Amino acid sequence: MVVAAVAAVLVMDIRSGTAGQLAGVSLPDQVAVDGRTLVLNGMGLREATLLRLHVYVAGLYLEARSADAARIMAADDTKRLLLHFVRDVGRDSLVGAWNEGFAKNGGPALPGLRDRVETLNAWMVDVKRGDTLTFTQIPGRGVVVEVKGQAKGTLGGADFSRALWGIWLGDQPPNQKLKMGLLGG
Repeated sequence: MVVAAVAAVLVMDIRSGTAGQLAGVSLPDQVAVDGRTLVLNGMGLREATLLRLHVYVAGLYLEARSADAARIMAADDTKRLLLHFVRDVGRDSLVGAWNEGFAKNGGPALPGLRDRVETLNAWMVDVKRGDTLTFTQIPGRGVVVEVKGQAKGTLGGADFSRALWGIWLGDQPPNQKLKMGLLGG
């Protein structure tokens, strides 16, 4: 009877707890944001350099699952991207990555994004293995940025939001496997 009780608890934890696991990182199957329940759409691994060093595991949460990157980027829905770092990364490397990602995917809107990209860069700090960065889009408000679990502020504008999501879901993501994983592939 004790074995059956322990097995029942384990099954409940599995169903209600973790939906995805990648590179030793487990993420919950859903999160609550601003009164809405978001579901884990997919997870991807950011690899860097020719050595394919693992940098972070990203999890994309949406109101409804989707494999349509263009729709996800354009939609003014509540959504969240969580980056869970699997190695230490310096502030300068993060800032360089944001600048590169916006340059590759910002398109003609890029000049109008400069002030908000600079604000995002100013919020960056050195991150250690296990730290997180979270970007949460809330309709009508903008993208709330959290660094190591601490809210830094909100960056407004549909143009900024599209460009930010484009870093991972646009035509030139950090790596294609990362994008495909976020899209549930």
